[in-house]
Amino acid sequence: MAKIIISTFGSFGDIHPYMSLAMELQSRGHNPVLATMDYYREKIQDAGLSFVPVRPNVQEPKAQEQEMIEKIMDPKAGPKFLMEEVIFPGVRESYADLLEVVKGADLLITHPAAPAGSLVGRKTGMPWISTVLAPLSFYSAYDLPVPPFWQWMSKLKLLGPRFSKLFLDTMKSQYKAKSFMTFREELGIAEFGNPMFEGQHSPTCVLALFSKVFAQPQPDWPKQTHVTGFCFYDGRHERQMSRELNAFLDAGAPPIVFTLGSSAVWVARDFFQESIEAIKRLGQRAILLIGDERNKLPSLPANIFIADYAPYQKLLPRASAVVHHGGVGTTSQALLSGVPTLIVPFAFDQSDNADHARRLGTSITIYRQKYKAATIARDLNRLLTEKSFVENARRVSESLKQENGPVTAADFIEQQLAGKRNIEEFAYASGD
Repeated sequence: MAKIIISTFGSFGDIHPYMSLAMELQSRGHNPVLATMDYYREKIQDAGLSFVPVRPNVQEPKAQEQEMIEKIMDPKAGPKFLMEEVIFPGVRESYADLLEVVKGADLLITHPAAPAGSLVGRKTGMPWISTVLAPLSFYSAYDLPVPPFWQWMSKLKLLGPRFSKLFLDTMKSQYKAKSFMTFREELGIAEFGNPMFEGQHSPTCVLALFSKVFAQPQPDWPKQTHVTGFCFYDGRHERQMSRELNAFLDAGAPPIVFTLGSSAVWVARDFFQESIEAIKRLGQRAILLIGDERNKLPSLPANIFIADYAPYQKLLPRASAVVHHGGVGTTSQALLSGVPTLIVPFAFDQSDNADHARRLGTSITIYRQKYKAATIARDLNRLLTEKSFVENARRVSESLKQENGPVTAADFIEQQLAGKRNIEEFAYASGD
């Protein structure tokens, strides 16, 4: 049995895939331990998994923290603010916590937004696998990312990968990671690149925890990359929808589901109000997953149901369409459900995920500033009436159902563990 430390950080979309993977590893007799914010302690332990806290410990947003959340979710400056003002300044604490956690462990698995992991992996020399959750993390010149503030960027691919790489290198040079680099030098670790980009990847194994249906491998991805398929998680024990929600679903035609996941929901602004007006224009049934009391809405007509949360794998296949923010977790669940989607990117990788879904013919994208009732109603009407969207959504869903991301990822992990054992056995036999 191997002890495997899984270091991650972020929203549900950054936690759930690793819980899914940990459950698969646990079923094989290993001891996976999730190392992340203390905020997720109860969630992880309730799923029957081992947990250790690693700083920074970001809590559920409160009213007085709204300004910081707004900065993090800013389409242009958000990623830099999150890394430079939240994550990198706390890397010393994260490193100290994680260094203690990996004592006696056989393998370390890291997440793109938990950069202390790359330091621990290199400093200790222990077996280390890095992961990515979305294609954006590779910043490929052959599959140009679509950032939320430069939606036209993918058109640069017409100029070829050489020009695209030059453009990407210029863009990436804005992110200096100075506090991280200073700490790396103090630790005596040789330069290995920017931890937001090439420096996040393990030199021995990178697992892309998404489907080849969603994004094909590119020539400039790290050569040691293996694409596993999505790692879906919707609760260890089958989560039940409320009696009221089930009754609403049973009472009429499949509704349109509106959700902002667990991150964009904190900066919803007029999202739900505009959604309601669009539903009124369409005369459709709808379910709004508002996520937080601050998004609570006044009394609504009987054709609109409001809930805080519902398990996606139970709810989304019963929808006629899904409107969401484009987080990779929600995007993958929506693709699995087999229904068309309208994606409204807010920040981070969301516009790039939306573009990959668009290319599959399952989705239409509306950027946040254009999310108005008339536009929403127009595009939802297309999704509901043009057969190609439904046909493509079902085709993609069937393809995803043939994959098993946690099993494939666990197979690669066990290969790395086998390599470690082979090295140890050789050293023992040779007397080293």
